[in-house]
Amino acid sequence: MKAPASLRFCVLALPLLLAGCGNPDYQDIKDWIHESSRNLKAKIPALPQIRQNTATSYEAGNLVDPFQAKKAEPEKRAGGGGPQPDLNRRKEPLESFPLETIQMVGTILKGKQLYALVKADRTYLVRTGNYLGQNFGVITRISEGDVTLKELVEDSGGDWTDRTSTLQLQEQETKK
Repeated sequence: MKAPASLRFCVLALPLLLAGCGNPDYQDIKDWIHESSRNLKAKIPALPQIRQNTATSYEAGNLVDPFQAKKAEPEKRAGGGGPQPDLNRRKEPLESFPLETIQMVGTILKGKQLYALVKADRTYLVRTGNYLGQNFGVITRISEGDVTLKELVEDSGGDWTDRTSTLQLQEQETKK
């Protein structure tokens, strides 16, 4: 089997083309490079002098240790002052939800007692005295439009203070 004529032509022409690129003279380029670099001199700055550090000993004495974190706290009053949460009390289910995620969706009147319907992961029936929210919130009042609760929050000094919060009735839109 014979190779096609175009392939034979390429095989013969390739050495001729490569021979034309192999001119070793290029004297004009070598002269230009030599002429251009004749006046160039490298200016390398001298290395800076290395200073020797002197060792200094740390004499703490009565100074604050810089490697120990200290919390600046005001002096505590004897007895702690203010109300205290009951940490030994059994938690109710609604105390595991932040107050912002709980919604009041309605009320129910049973006898003379008014109950509120609140929604977290599901709907719960609550009354005055139940706990909800993560700040030891106890329900103090239930009305037709809101639930009022008293929360215990810790201030920056470590004391507990009362805070009043309210859950407003959330109106449901009716679909047409």
